[in-house]
Amino acid sequence: MSRQRPKRTALPPAQENIDKLEKIVNEGNFYGAQQMYKSISARYVAAQRYSEALDLLHAGACLQLKNNQLTCGAELAVSFVEALVKGKVAYDNENLDRVRKIYELFPQIPVPHNLEDDDDLHELTEALGAAKLRVEGCSSFLKAAIKWSIEFGAPKTGSPELHVMLAEYLYSESPELDMARVSFHFVRGNNPEKFASTIVNFMGKCYPGEDDLAVARAILMYLSLGNMKDANYIMDEVKKQVENKQLQLQPSDLIQFVFYVLQTLERDALPLFNMLRANYKASIEREPAFNEMLDDIAEKFFGVKRRNPMQGIFGDIFKMM
Repeated sequence: MSRQRPKRTALPPAQENIDKLEKIVNEGNFYGAQQMYKSISARYVAAQRYSEALDLLHAGACLQLKNNQLTCGAELAVSFVEALVKGKVAYDNENLDRVRKIYELFPQIPVPHNLEDDDDLHELTEALGAAKLRVEGCSSFLKAAIKWSIEFGAPKTGSPELHVMLAEYLYSESPELDMARVSFHFVRGNNPEKFASTIVNFMGKCYPGEDDLAVARAILMYLSLGNMKDANYIMDEVKKQVENKQLQLQPSDLIQFVFYVLQTLERDALPLFNMLRANYKASIEREPAFNEMLDDIAEKFFGVKRRNPMQGIFGDIFKMM
């Protein structure tokens, strides 16, 4: 007589598991709850009960982050996005709000300054390590969410709101600030006002020679996407905020170059554009990416075809990764 395989227990409604696992987390058994969140949500996904898998993973990510369990919370946050993809869930305001709710629970902790002794240095080392983990966790989550948004209904560059979230977190939390990464996401966002304020804040604490690079990079990035409106806005708004805060944006050849580029694009004057590139070659080469951006601008505004038509596409993909 063949032995019958035991029947698998039917999955209860997700709320039962949400309540059960919340008790386990509140008892302090974060690791045990984490394994159960992962295994139970996988069963809902296997049963194609995606809505319940999402409810469970969202509740778990939020609860773990509220309890300062960054690694667990970030892992469940990424699993939440993976379930959105597996369930082919549309990008809409409701799901964007669910992503935003998780994002807002990622900790934002200023790195200590005014160090005086070895204990302070030890504290700084620990704080920098923790900041790196926070940025990696939040970035992995939001990058996955941006890719989901591209596939399921957002603009082709990804959800503007998600790009702004990632830009803000990178700027406020990165122990080693990379303004190029911050700018990459801001220009794909929908908040140029916040971007301008961020640039001005950066200008107040950056090394000499980095301020004009930050401004020029923002303007050229916007233009490389064909967005002249926000490129002009950044130029005007940064000047206004710098004056209001009594800071100084030192005159430079690079700032002069982007100012002339903006005027040239208004005229549809390709020969003048090429002349500017030649005359300001030394300033442009201060950042290797500028020449590629200018190639994009020439293609967008003057119809100049690239020598390698895949260059811009692959460049964008690699930057995203």
